[in-house]
Amino acid sequence: MSETFRVGALLACVGGFLDAYTFLCRGGVFANAQTGNLALLGTRLAVGDWVGACGYLFPVLAFILGVLLAEGARRLPWGDSLFHWRQPLLLVEAAVLALCVCCPGLGDAMVNMAISFVCAIQVQGFRKIHGSPIATTMCTGNLRSAIEAALAWRRGTDPAALRRGLHTLGATACFVVGAAIGAAAVLRFGHEALWLPVGLLLLVCLLLVRRPA
Repeated sequence: MSETFRVGALLACVGGFLDAYTFLCRGGVFANAQTGNLALLGTRLAVGDWVGACGYLFPVLAFILGVLLAEGARRLPWGDSLFHWRQPLLLVEAAVLALCVCCPGLGDAMVNMAISFVCAIQVQGFRKIHGSPIATTMCTGNLRSAIEAALAWRRGTDPAALRRGLHTLGATACFVVGAAIGAAAVLRFGHEALWLPVGLLLLVCLLLVRRPA
């Protein structure tokens, strides 16, 4: 279930929503991926702005912590329980986002760090749709994979490439839809709009409950 298109689509919507939220509400930044933070970190270091560099370092550290948490959860002995190792991660994501809503006094820097942490958990915990690599919090790699799959299908070298490419494009489209919904929700509800991705994460958590044999 964790690799179904349904789960990937819902999580991609969450990813797009969070990017729209941080851009519109939290200083015009995209907290899902760390490329910009690393580039700006290097820029600040080059000019000797050590204090400014720390502002870009902390979200990167939060992202690293999220990846470590996801890997730690994956390695725990879950056995044949009804619960999936990804479910606690989804609950952590939902709890962190809920905390951001319930504590309006948190500054932009703290919230962006929290969302970097959430996105790291998601990108590490959910990496495939039907066995094919996918990212639910960013789109660059997905676009490359879709183009690569389309070329492989066109050449006839990979019969399954068309399906793989459609899944990838579908997840990317869901990311865009999530960003559109996020923008509309933020403009209408402000910071309270974060309750929507909380609900989506809890829905995915329910989908992952293992049915007894």
